[in-house]
Amino acid sequence: MKISVLGCGRWGSCIAWYLDKIGHEVLSCGLADAPEFIQLKAHHCNDYLVFPESIEVSSDLEYAVKRADVIVISISSQYLRSYFAEIAQYPLEGKIIVLCMKGVEASTGKRLSEIVGEFVDESKTPIAVWVGPGHPQDYVKGIPNCMVIDSDNREVKQQLVNAFSSELIRFYIGRDLIGSEIGAAAKNVIGIAAGILDGLGYTSLKGGLMARGTQEVSRLIEALGGNKMSAFGLCHLGDYEAPLFSPWSHNRMYGEDFVTGKTFSKLAEGVMTSKALYKLGQEYHVDLPIVSAVYRALFEGADVKEEIQQLFTRSVKDEF
Repeated sequence: MKISVLGCGRWGSCIAWYLDKIGHEVLSCGLADAPEFIQLKAHHCNDYLVFPESIEVSSDLEYAVKRADVIVISISSQYLRSYFAEIAQYPLEGKIIVLCMKGVEASTGKRLSEIVGEFVDESKTPIAVWVGPGHPQDYVKGIPNCMVIDSDNREVKQQLVNAFSSELIRFYIGRDLIGSEIGAAAKNVIGIAAGILDGLGYTSLKGGLMARGTQEVSRLIEALGGNKMSAFGLCHLGDYEAPLFSPWSHNRMYGEDFVTGKTFSKLAEGVMTSKALYKLGQEYHVDLPIVSAVYRALFEGADVKEEIQQLFTRSVKDEF
C-alpha cells in the first residue's frame, strides 16, 4: 500500500516510521521551511527516531497526494482547514484520508472529520481517524500498545485495521466516530489539568481528575449524538497514561509550566481544544466543570487555585 504521511513532527514521523516498518511504501511530507522537515530531509532522523532509507522525504504536496492510496495527516488540528484546502486542489477520489490529530476546531466546534467532509465526497473519499495511546519514544523501543481506527465507513476501517496491525500496535475497530474524536481531543484538556495539578503539588488529585474527567466527557459525547461509553475506551480513558503522567506529554508539561509561570514553546493541542469544548458545552448545555476551569484559567485569566476550590464547593451530587 502506498501511504503518504503529511506532517513530520513527533507523531507524524513516528507514523511514517511505523508504517514503513510493517511493509508499506511510505513518503513523509512536510513544509520545506519547517525545522522538523529540514532535519529529516538533511539527516533522515530527528530527536526521536531514525528513518530507514526506504522512507522517501519530500516537501512536494502535489506529488505526496497523487502517489498515495492512503493519505495520513498529522499536523496541528487548528490548521487542518487551511491545509486541507490545499490538499483538495488535487484529485482525491479513491483515496482514504486518515486523521491522526486529536483536536476540535476552536472557531466552529467541529470535529476534524467534519472539516475534511466539507471538502470531499465521503462515498468516494472515505475519512477515518486513528486515535489511542502510545508514545513515539516507546514505539521505537519496541514497546507495544493498543489503538483504535474509526470511520463511518465500516469496510474502510476494517481494511485499515487489517493493513496497519502488527505485534507493535494492536488496532481495534471503533464503532462511534463522534465519541472517538471527542474523547481523543478531550484527553488533551484533561492532560493540561493534570499538569496544573503537578505544578501546584496536587498530584494525588489525579485519581479524582481521571474519574470525574471521564464522566464529564461522556456527557458531552452523548449530547453530541455519540455513545457515552466511548469515553471509557482507548480514545479517552485508555489514553490517560500519556497526557496525565508522562514526562513527555506536551499537554501535561504545558499545564505544569503555565501554573509555575514558565513559557512552553511546543504544540499543546489541549489549549485550543479547551476553547472548542467549552464552546460545545455552552451550545449543548452540558456541564463540563473541569474543561470550563481549564478554559477560564487559560483564556480568562482566572486564578487556578480558586478554580480548583470552586470545583470542591460545587453542590453535592451522586457519583453516578
